[in-house]
Amino acid sequence: MDPVLLFFAGLTAFILFRLMSVMGTRSGHEQRHDLDSIQAKSAAHERQVDDTDKDRHGDAAPPTPVSTNARVLRDADPAFDESEYLAGARAAYEMIVEAFASGDLRSIRAYLSDSVYDAFKSAVVAREDAEQSADLKFIGVDHAAIVDSQVDRERMRATTEFTSNQVRVTRDKAGNVVDGDPNRIELVKDRWTFSKKRSSRDPNWILVATGGAA
Repeated sequence: MDPVLLFFAGLTAFILFRLMSVMGTRSGHEQRHDLDSIQAKSAAHERQVDDTDKDRHGDAAPPTPVSTNARVLRDADPAFDESEYLAGARAAYEMIVEAFASGDLRSIRAYLSDSVYDAFKSAVVAREDAEQSADLKFIGVDHAAIVDSQVDRERMRATTEFTSNQVRVTRDKAGNVVDGDPNRIELVKDRWTFSKKRSSRDPNWILVATGGAA
């Protein structure tokens, strides 16, 4: 499955949505720490300050580790967060797959390079010329991982592999099934490459290549 892809111009919106959903709410059942606990933590903190100069510069957490395949991205951009990238990639992958199936390329145009958009458009036109339609039910992404990455003077690129469960059916003008099975969940593997400018403050990544995973 080549032309069903990707993602990242709404990376900011996707990531903010994902982060707010898991980090931006409070349960209302948080417990107050008693005075002894507060004092114990304060004393421990003071000992840490004596042991290292780092604590005198604030309590900013160190960057989260990245996988071996994403290390060149972190080297190029110390702020690169692999978990945030993959959260956005998962959401974008689902959005792009569904938009392609429905033929709604306008909603994803900003997330695609010119070459990927042209490939998608050609596939959609061919489907329409054949008087066929695609029905797709996206069950979910089982796995997403960066499998390769490159950095040059201008751009950062992350090749990301997705494994998802989908129900995919192609129907003719009369509604008859010509491909797929509406009662079968397929395991689909795709490998997409996203890119962004190194110098840009825009966090969005653009889909620049698509392909099936081996």
